[in-house]
Amino acid sequence: MTRNDVLARRRLLALSLALPATLVLPSLLPGIRRAAAQTGGPAPRASCGTSTPAAVEGPYWKARSPQRATLVEPGVSGTRLVVSGVVRGADCAPVPGALLDFWQADAGGSYDNAGFRLRGHQLADAQGRYELVTVLPGIYTGRARHLHVKVQAPGQPPLTTQLYFPGEAGNSRDGLFDRQLVMRVEDGAGGKVAAFDFLLDPRAARRAP
Repeated sequence: MTRNDVLARRRLLALSLALPATLVLPSLLPGIRRAAAQTGGPAPRASCGTSTPAAVEGPYWKARSPQRATLVEPGVSGTRLVVSGVVRGADCAPVPGALLDFWQADAGGSYDNAGFRLRGHQLADAQGRYELVTVLPGIYTGRARHLHVKVQAPGQPPLTTQLYFPGEAGNSRDGLFDRQLVMRVEDGAGGKVAAFDFLLDPRAARRAP
């Protein structure tokens, strides 16, 4: 490799590190990584947003929930809610087989602590996608409307967090509310349709503040 080739690679690498990751064209990344390896510098890490924040588990989580993608069963009433999204790792790649364990209050704001009503876990598909069919959780004193979830990539510690709904009056009064955990929610056929993508970073602290 000539001295001019080395200088050109170093200029390319310096330019990539000076720009936000979202402005680096995907087509340039292979060349940037090769330049980093050949000049001894670190390859830039892809960025697709901020890692999903952790949140308190609360007192109602139960181990060994049934594996199921729908929590609607006989005796469960309320507005239908379908939540879907993708689980991604720190490198932005989908996480196949990620474990998602959901639990929530019923339409009246109560948790089933004797059984597993409105509780269940599922595995993300080969593209890291998940879909939960449930009902809109009720509100109980002191809290905004929310869903609980533990998300775990294979071989990594779980992320425990909560998902919130936009435009809720209780959001501003809930000391645990985090705007980064608000789902995108729209009206759908027979209920509500929500979306939320999880970004897991095993290097980040998994403990809630």
